[in-house]
Amino acid sequence: MAVTVTVVEHPVVADALARIRDVSTPNALFRQNLERIGSLLLVRATEDLPTVTGEVQTPLTTAPARRLAVQPVVVPILRAGLGFVHAAQELLPDADVGFIGISRDEETFQPKPYVNKLPESLDGRPVIVIDPMLATGGSLVHTLEILVERGAPQPLLAVCALCAPEGIERLDQASLDVHVVTAAVDERLNDQAFIVPGLGDAGDRQFGPPA
Repeated sequence: MAVTVTVVEHPVVADALARIRDVSTPNALFRQNLERIGSLLLVRATEDLPTVTGEVQTPLTTAPARRLAVQPVVVPILRAGLGFVHAAQELLPDADVGFIGISRDEETFQPKPYVNKLPESLDGRPVIVIDPMLATGGSLVHTLEILVERGAPQPLLAVCALCAPEGIERLDQASLDVHVVTAAVDERLNDQAFIVPGLGDAGDRQFGPPA
């Protein structure tokens, strides 16, 4: 079991990341730039999906073709993960989408699950978990363990705009085989378990604070 991390160093990712870090960026512009990051991270994360070869008929003749061997399942962790859903559906229009809802106990920083809407079996289907922030790692570890129980093949894929070293370490301690694709690995977590320098609360900055 191993955790691998790929940091995507692309000029468009860097530009969008600067915008979502900026405290003055309004919610609408934050969502737009989060989606820009998600699109490019997902392209990188999916580059090794299995394919099958065949032919297609063009208007002139036949041409060799490769297609995805099996459609993946995309799993956003609610609610912040919704920011990557449109990018995932644009890239993978035939993929199924499942949902895991997890809130954080603000005293213990432990995950509190509240939604689980996944296919009963994930056997043989690549699974891509999308969540803008890998902070403590509790929510992602909880989600990945559910996916493994449902038969998801490893290595699992996780796409995150930002990661904290503590979150990566927690994945490693969980003995999960997972490939994390991210725009940046930041310095640390603060006493409130927020990523530093980070971008604040990704859910609040997309949708506003909950009532």
